[in-house]
Amino acid sequence: MDVSRNMGTVDRAIRAVVGICLIALAFIGPQTAWGWIGLFPLATAIVGVCPAYIPLGLKTCAK
Repeated sequence: MDVSRNMGTVDRAIRAVVGICLIALAFIGPQTAWGWIGLFPLATAIVGVCPAYIPLGLKTCAK
């Protein structure tokens, strides 16, 4: 299965910021395990592929 990038630059940047902020919650703020949910948006930002976009046929990248 060929999975090409389906996220644009703005989408990836927003996900990276949200992911980092959520992970920061695990260390500061309420210090709950819920902050580790930020790993998912951060990982998708790094890889450039959103698994939820694939079945929906969505792409936010220019190509």
